[in-house]
Amino acid sequence: MKTLRTSRRNRKQLGLAIRRRREEMGVSQESLAEIIDCHRNYVGLLERGEQNVTIDMLGRVAKGLGCSVTDLVGEAGL
Repeated sequence: MKTLRTSRRNRKQLGLAIRRRREEMGVSQESLAEIIDCHRNYVGLLERGEQNVTIDMLGRVAKGLGCSVTDLVGEAGL
């Protein structure tokens, strides 16, 4: 059970880091989705920590936000 809670917390923290970066850029979820070639609902799921992201998609998100995967993970405190 502890592992599930940790996983949820990590997803949530990463999602918040993505949201902060996106908002700092002044970009909507829909615009970010277009930049990274995914559905806008997927961006919302990521930001709320409801979707487990693959490393490939995390790379696309980071690139779309103008940062590295390391930056996002670090900002999430992971």
